[in-house]
Amino acid sequence: MGVFPEIIALIDAGLEDREELPGLDRLSSMAEEVLVAWLLAQGQPVPREEVEGSWLLGLHRQGARANPSFNACRETCREIVFRRNVALLYPEEAAHAHRLMAMVVKHLALFVGGKLEQTGLGEFCCSARPLHAAEVE
Repeated sequence: MGVFPEIIALIDAGLEDREELPGLDRLSSMAEEVLVAWLLAQGQPVPREEVEGSWLLGLHRQGARANPSFNACRETCREIVFRRNVALLYPEEAAHAHRLMAMVVKHLALFVGGKLEQTGLGEFCCSARPLHAAEVE
C-alpha cells in the first residue's frame, strides 16, 4: 500500500463509507504528518512557522527549499487548506468540501510516498512520468 498505509487506509474506509471519514482536524494533521515525514527523510529541520496562516504550507515551503521538484505538491497543500476553510465557513458545502479534502490528503500521501520511494517523481509533473519512462524503454 506504499509509504503511508495507515493514512491511506483510514481515508479509503471513510470514502467507501465503511467507517466515518476522519474529521477536518485529523485530515489536516495527516497531511502535516506526510510533510514532516518528507522533511525528516531529507534530513531537513521541521519548521514551526506558518505560511499564509497554515503550518502545512510552512512545511511545504521548507520541503521545496532543497528539492525544487517538491513544488509539484504546492497546489495540493493549498487545496487541502482551502477545502478545510470551505468546510468550516460554509455549512451548506461542508460535507462536499470534507470529502474532497480527504481525497486531496490521500493524493498528497500517495505523491510524497512515491517521492520517498523514487526521488525523481515530480520533476516533470505529478503524473509519475519517471515511473512510466522505464516501462517504455
